[in-house]
Amino acid sequence: MNIIHTDVAVIGAGTAGLAAYRAAKAAGKTAVVIEGGAYGTTCARVGCMPSKLLIAAADAAHELRHTAPFGVHVQGEIVIDGREVMARVRSERDRFVGFVVRGVDSIPQDDKLVGYARFIDNTTLQVDEHTRVHASRIVIATGSSPAVLDAFKVFGDRLVVNDDVFAWQTLPRSVAVFGPGVIGLELGQALSRLGVTVRVFGARGGVGHLSDPAIRDYALRAFQQEFYLDTQAKIEDMARDGDEAVIRYVNLAGETVTERFEYVLAATGRTPNVKHLGLENTGLALDARGVPLFDPDTLQCGNSAIFIAGDANNFLPLLHEAADEGKTAGVNAASYPHVLPGLRRATIAVVFSDPQLALVGKRFVELKPDSFVVGEVSFEDQGRSRVMLKNRGLMHVYADKATGAFLGAEWMGPRAENIAHTLAWSLQMGLTIHEMLDMPFYHPVIEEGLRTALRDAAAKLAASQ
Repeated sequence: MNIIHTDVAVIGAGTAGLAAYRAAKAAGKTAVVIEGGAYGTTCARVGCMPSKLLIAAADAAHELRHTAPFGVHVQGEIVIDGREVMARVRSERDRFVGFVVRGVDSIPQDDKLVGYARFIDNTTLQVDEHTRVHASRIVIATGSSPAVLDAFKVFGDRLVVNDDVFAWQTLPRSVAVFGPGVIGLELGQALSRLGVTVRVFGARGGVGHLSDPAIRDYALRAFQQEFYLDTQAKIEDMARDGDEAVIRYVNLAGETVTERFEYVLAATGRTPNVKHLGLENTGLALDARGVPLFDPDTLQCGNSAIFIAGDANNFLPLLHEAADEGKTAGVNAASYPHVLPGLRRATIAVVFSDPQLALVGKRFVELKPDSFVVGEVSFEDQGRSRVMLKNRGLMHVYADKATGAFLGAEWMGPRAENIAHTLAWSLQMGLTIHEMLDMPFYHPVIEEGLRTALRDAAAKLAASQ
C-alpha cells in the first residue's frame, strides 16, 4: 500500500478541481489531485462545447431554409449529412478536450493520482486499493452526472443522456426528449432543425430556467411554433419494442397517440457525484441528496477541513461558477482554519436556443411581491431585430421600488448572451435603472430594446413614488 502525506487533497480533475489544486499550490502548499475517470472537463467533453457545435450545425441548416424573405433563394434541396455533422462535433470536441488534458499533463506526476477516492475519516482517503492519502485538508470537486428516472430504464439501450449524444456516428431518425430544461431545449431544438423528428416532454410546466410567468408563456409559444413541446405531458405508457422506444401519450390536441422513437433522451437534471465517496465516514451533516451541508460563501463543510466546489455541490452548476468556487475552495483549504468568503459574481445564465433565453440577478420568483416594478420590451418590432428577421422575444427587467436599483431580468430574445453580460456587469456595479439609462446605446443595435425596457421601468418607478 502506497502512503502519501499532503497538505491538500483534491478529489476530481474537472474545472473546479483543477482550480482548487492550482490555488492551493499558489498558496505554497503541497497538493495532489485525484481522478478516476477520463481527464477533460464536463464542459469540454459532454457539455458546453459539443452542444454548441451541434447547435451551430442546426443554426446553419435553419438559416438556409429561411433566406427567402430577404429575396435570397436557395436553389435545390438542402442536404444534411448526419455523419458529417457528428464527425465535426466529435473532432472539435476532442480538440477542446485536448486543451484541458494538456493542462493536466503540465501538473507534476507526483501531484496526480489515478483512481477513485473514498473517505476513511475526515482527513484520510483510500484511492482504489493502491494508495492511502493523509491530507490536512480535502476539497471535493467530483462534478455531477445525468439523473435518470427508473421509469426510463424500460427503454434499455434506446435510452441516452446528453453524454451519449456526442458519441453518435450519425443523426437518428427520431428522438423523444424528456425534460425541457437547458439541455433538453438546446439539444431538442438543434436535433429538430437537423431534420430529426423530435418530441419534447415536460412534467411541471417549466421552460428552461424561466420563472417569470409572462416570459415563460411567451417562450413556450415560440418553441411550439417550431417543434413539439408539451411542458405538462400526460404519458400513458412507455415500452421497448425491438430497436424502438414506444411511447403512448395525450398530445396537445387532447388525442391519445402512440409513437415510436429511435432514441429517448433523458434530460431530467443532474445529480452530484457524492454517492460513493464514503461521506458516512466523515461525520459531516448531509442533505437529502447526500451532499455535505456547506457554506456557499467559503465552501467549507461545517467546521471541518473539508470543502466542496463546482457541480458536486449543485449550488450554481455553471463552468464559470465552478472555476470561481474551485479557487475559493483551494485558497480556503490552504489557509484553513482561517477561511474567508470567495468571489461571487452577479448571477448570469443563458440557454443557447433560438431565440436565446437568459436571466441575470434575481429571478422573478425570488423577488418580494409589491417591492419592485417590471420594465418590459417586445423584440417583435425592435428595429435591428426586425431588420435581421430575428424579431421574436420578450424581456422583463426588475427594479427596486425604494431605491431604483436594477435587481435582475428574465427574457427570451435575439443575442441574449451578449445583453446578459451588459446586465450582469451593471448589477455587479450596483447601478440603478437611471444610471443604466445614462450609459451609451448605439444605433441601430438590439441593445436599444434593452433601453426600451429600462425606460419602461423608469416610468413605472416614477409613477410608484
